[in-house]
Amino acid sequence: MANTANERFTNFTPYNIKEGEEYMSTEMQEHFKELLLQWKQELMEEVDRTMHHMQEEAANYADPSDRATQEEEFSLELRTRDRERKLIKKIDQTIDRIDQDDYGFCDQCGIEIGTRRLEARPTATLCIDCKTLAEIRERQTGI
Repeated sequence: MANTANERFTNFTPYNIKEGEEYMSTEMQEHFKELLLQWKQELMEEVDRTMHHMQEEAANYADPSDRATQEEEFSLELRTRDRERKLIKKIDQTIDRIDQDDYGFCDQCGIEIGTRRLEARPTATLCIDCKTLAEIRERQTGI
């Protein structure tokens, strides 16, 4: 699944692995925790902006077309915020995994997910191979 506009970070520095550094060292875990906290903060700020926008823009239009347009815009914004709410929950679960030293390894095969994949999708729980197989199975079964 591709990242949506709301699943992108702004302003982050890729982690530079030091020579001989163990995968998911304390420093590496802190890097990802900070990345996740920053992402969560950006999402929370977007939720606040949406609430203020909807409160300010809420108008009781006399014209049914104008009312319908506004309701459709609000509906779209609310669906987007609902996806972001689910993403915030996933971010919180991922932070919990970091706190429990259970982060960065594939849930299916146990190998390292990899720092570059985790920077692209910090909530990833599968390595690229297992994720690819899961997507193939999903397409084949339609589930």
